[in-house]
Amino acid sequence: MEETSWFLDRRLLVWTGIAILLPVLITLGWSYRRSQRARRIRGILRRSRSQHSWSYTDLFNKPTYCSVCGQHILHGAFCHGCGVCSDEGCLRIAERNLPCKEVVAAAAARGFVAHHWVRGNVPLCSYCAVCKGQCGAQPTLCDFRCIWCQVTVHDDCKPSLPEGEKCNFGEFRNLIIPPHYLHNVNQLGRGQPEDYAKLASICGPNWTPLIVLANTRSGNNMGEELLGEFKMLLNPLQVFDLTKLAPIKALQLCTILPPKGVRVLVCGGDGTVGWVLDAIDEMRIKGHEHIPYVTILPLGTGNDLANSLGWGAGYAGEIPIEEVLRNVMDAEAVKLDRWKVQVTNKGYCSFRKPKAVYFFYGTKDCLVQECKDLDKKIELELDGERVDLPNLEGIIVLNIGYWGGGCRLWEGMGDEPYPPARPDDGLLEVVGVFGSFHCAQIQVKLANPVRLGQAHTVRLILKSSRMPMQVDGEPWAQGPCTITITHKTQAQMLCHTGEQTDDEDDASSTSEPELSREAEATDEES
Repeated sequence: MEETSWFLDRRLLVWTGIAILLPVLITLGWSYRRSQRARRIRGILRRSRSQHSWSYTDLFNKPTYCSVCGQHILHGAFCHGCGVCSDEGCLRIAERNLPCKEVVAAAAARGFVAHHWVRGNVPLCSYCAVCKGQCGAQPTLCDFRCIWCQVTVHDDCKPSLPEGEKCNFGEFRNLIIPPHYLHNVNQLGRGQPEDYAKLASICGPNWTPLIVLANTRSGNNMGEELLGEFKMLLNPLQVFDLTKLAPIKALQLCTILPPKGVRVLVCGGDGTVGWVLDAIDEMRIKGHEHIPYVTILPLGTGNDLANSLGWGAGYAGEIPIEEVLRNVMDAEAVKLDRWKVQVTNKGYCSFRKPKAVYFFYGTKDCLVQECKDLDKKIELELDGERVDLPNLEGIIVLNIGYWGGGCRLWEGMGDEPYPPARPDDGLLEVVGVFGSFHCAQIQVKLANPVRLGQAHTVRLILKSSRMPMQVDGEPWAQGPCTITITHKTQAQMLCHTGEQTDDEDDASSTSEPELSREAEATDEES
C-alpha cells in the first residue's frame, strides 16, 4: 500500500513538473524563433539599405496579405510609412519593387503631386472614391489606397479615375509637410523667413504644418505604435522619436517652415511636455522667430497639464489618430505662464533647472505626520508680505487647473466664492492642506483647501532641519533653505475645447497649475 502511494505521488510530481515546464519551454522556443526571424529581417534590411520603415510582427491584428505574393500572412514585416506588408520570403522583392513614400520630391511638370497607390490591406470601413462601395471586403489582396490623401478605390474602379489625377493630400493637407515643399526648400538653400513664407503659399492659406514629438517610453510604450500611425498619415520626416533625437534637434525643422504657423504635438507625459517647452525657451533665447504652438497627446498617468488644457488625463487608443489630428486642427491658442524656481541653501543655488514645477509635501510624510506643526517650521511670503499660517501639514503651489492626477485643488467643493485663477495671469495659487485625509476629501469634493492666496512671487523659508518635499513626482528630504518662485515667460499652447477632461462641467475654467519638475514652471495661453 505504501509502495502504491509512493508511486502515485511520484507520478503526480512528474506530471506537475511537465505541466509547469512545458509552457515555459514552448514560450522560450517561440521567443527564440521570433528573435531569429527578427535578426534575419534586420540583416536583409541592413544589406539593402532599406527605403522603408519596416517593423517585424509575430501576429497582425487583422487579416493581412503580402503586398508581393498576395498570400495571407500571420507574421512578417510592415512599413510604417506606406503600409506595404510582406512575408519573410518576399521581403527582398518588396524592398526592390515597391517604393515607399517620397518624403522629399519635386512636383510634376504642371505643379501638382500625383497619387501614390499601394494595393491591398486598406483600412477597415473605407469606401471607394468612385462607386462609394466598401473597400477591402474581399478575403484577398485587393483595392488601392493613396498613402498621402488616404483615398481608397476598388480594383475595378481605379481605371475610371482621370489619368494623373492630382493628390490634394486629403483631410489633413493643412498639417502635412508636402514632399515638393521640402524639395523647394532644398533648392532655395539657406533662406530668410520671408522666403519660406513665399514657398508656403503653394500649400494654401490655412497651412499650419504639424511636428510630432513622441516619447516612446511613455504610456506603457504606446508611443512606438503612435509613431507608426502618424508616419502613415503625415510625412514621416515630420514625426520624431524623442528617445533617439532630443527636442532641440527635432525642432530645427521649424526654421524651414513659415513663422507663426507651426504646431507641435507632444506625445508623452507632463515631464515630456516640460522637456519640449524647455527646448522652445532655448530657441527663443537664441532669437529664433519660428516659435511653434504646442499641443499634447497625454500618455501614461497623471498628466495634469494636459488635463488642464482639455486634452484629457491619458490617451489609451479610445479614439482613432485621425480624430486626434482633427482635434489639433480645431484647437484654440492659449498662453501658459512659465516660472523660475530657485532654491538657495546657505548662500548658494542648489536647484536651478528649467521645467514646469509641481511642488508639494509627500503623502507618505503626511501619514506619519513628519510635517506636523508646519507653521512653526516654514515662513511663507506672497509678493513680499508674510502670511500667517494655520496648523498645516502641507503647502501646495499651483499654476494649472489640475493637480495630483486630476484634482481641482484651488476650486475645492465649489460651494464658496474663491478668487478666479487663470493660467496666463502671471499669478500662482498657494493652498494648504491639513494632511493626506484632507487631500482625499478634496479629491472627491467633500472638502475645500485652505486658500492662502495668489501672488506674482512666492517665497518659502524652510527653518527646520530636514523636511520632505516632492517635485514632479520625485521626493527628497530638504534641509534649511529659501525657495523663490518668480515669473519667467509664457509658452504658446493649444487648448482643446471639447469634453475630454475628467470634469466635463469644468472644461471652460482652467485655473490651477502644477509646479513641475526641476526648475521652471508653466502656465497656459488663452
